[in-house]
This record gives sequence, structure tokens and C-alpha cells, in this order.
Amino acid sequence: MTVNLAVSIGKLKLKNPVMVGSGTFGYAEEFGDFVDLKNLGAIVTKTITIKPRSGNPSPRTCETPAGMLNSIGLENPGIDKFISEKLTELLKIGPPIIVSISSIGDPKEFITLAARLDKIKAVAAIELNLSCPNIKEHSRLISQNPKFTHAVVKMTRKVTKKTLIAKLSPNVTDIVEIAKAAEDGGADAVSLINTLGGMSIDVKSRTPKIAMITGGLSGPAIRPVAVCMVWETYRKIKIPIIGMGGIMDTQNALEFFMAGATAVSIGTGNFINPGLTMEIIRGLESYLSKNKLSGINQLTGSVKT
Repeated sequence: MTVNLAVSIGKLKLKNPVMVGSGTFGYAEEFGDFVDLKNLGAIVTKTITIKPRSGNPSPRTCETPAGMLNSIGLENPGIDKFISEKLTELLKIGPPIIVSISSIGDPKEFITLAARLDKIKAVAAIELNLSCPNIKEHSRLISQNPKFTHAVVKMTRKVTKKTLIAKLSPNVTDIVEIAKAAEDGGADAVSLINTLGGMSIDVKSRTPKIAMITGGLSGPAIRPVAVCMVWETYRKIKIPIIGMGGIMDTQNALEFFMAGATAVSIGTGNFINPGLTMEIIRGLESYLSKNKLSGINQLTGSVKT
């Protein structure tokens, strides 16, 4: 049986719904020996800022039960070098390139970045990273406030016609309220979820295992939270959801689709199994065929409650 894995997110057309999460796939060349890169649904770049950033001090990561903490701090070469060097190579790979952007000080930096990228026809979409918890300059995340979320999405929407994706934080009281604010501001989709805030302590030295003290928790430990937030949000908004958070195999990915995701993004799983994305693409094809489903869209929101 022939199955169709193609999905649409705004104007963005993907041949399959499996993409790689920002900050977990480098600039793709690191995975070339493990993944047939051209078969990915999309590649989301590391988050780019206006000026270069060296990131946070080490140690930046540590393992936790069923997960990991990270506090990278948006290390990146800045928008100029990204466009002149990194983007050129990324565009040679084939899949749609979604560029993740963020502000460090003034939220208006999103406008500057989006306007630059809007002029580059080959850039498929822009992801607004409104939820990185590892920036010391931010006392509170944009996506922890519905008014701020709406304002940033709305002002960015005015400078670009590209598909606009708002990446949201789970560290909120009501994720649906934030997602609706992004939708009302003009987002074409939301990504759920970014990392949960976490901390781990070395009991021998009585010091945090992360130099920045706290970090973002990812991996299988957060998957039930992510699935729940996708399910809650799917019932209240009309735009697509990109589900992420602890996806380690095809069954995990299927949970997100059934909860309401249109596509999924693989993050921490890439570190453990560099070929995971290809396994999930094949697994989705197999599941649809065995269950006599012609398209992946038939799974979205199909959980029986």
C-alpha cells in the first residue's frame, strides 16, 4: 500500500513530517555519515542572533534520569556569518531550511533578523525561539507572557511572508493561552515544547553540575508533559503544531501525532542515536501501511478519549 507522509505547515510543504530540533543537529554536516540528510522533512538551524555569541561557560550539559540538562546559551556565529557561510552549505543539502532566531536584549531584534531572512528566497520558514531558558540576559521568557508573545509574533509577521513558527515554553501556567496568543499574532504554527527548567547537584562537592546552575531538561523524562500540552493545545487552536520532547522511537512520534501534532521534531534523541530520524520515517510508513491509512494527516488528533 502506498502511503503519503507529506504535510503542510503554513506555506511550507514537507515530503515527510520528521524534522530535527534547533540546537540538536549542529549545522547538519556533523550527521552526514549517519543520516541521508536529503530525506529529512526539514532542518531547523541552531538559533541565530544578530551578533555572535560564545555561549555559556562549561560544564554546559549533564545527564539526568531519562534525560539531560543543557545550558548552551545560544552559541552561534551571528546573522552575518550565518548567511555568508553556514546557510550556503545548508541549502545544498536539499530539505527545507527553517532558520531559528532569537533576541538577546531588545525584542525588536526579531524584526531585524526576520527582515534579513525574508529577502533570502531559499529560506523556507522562520522559527521564533521565544522560549530559550538559558540566556542570562533574560529574567523572563517572552513566551511566558501572552501579551509579549502576541506582540513579538505580530511585529515579526509584518516584515516577512515566510511561514512563521513560534517555539513555546512549557514553563507556564497555561500553554493554551500562550499558543492562542501566538496564533492571534499571526503565527502559522507553534512548536511544543521547549525544555523544562531543571537543576542537578553534585552531592560530593555540593555544587551544581551545570555552570549556570540551572538548565533546560530534555529527553524521555519530559515526553508525557509534551504530549499532554500538544493534546491540550490542539483542541483550542487552528494552526498546526510541531510536537517535540523526548521522542526516541516511532511509537513516541505516533503519540504526538495522535495527540494533535502535524509534524514532529527530534532533539535529544539525535545525540543517542544519530540515525533516529530515518528510523522514524520508515516506522511511520510501516505503521500507516499496516493500519491501512493512506496519509499521515489521518493520525493527527486521532486519540480516542
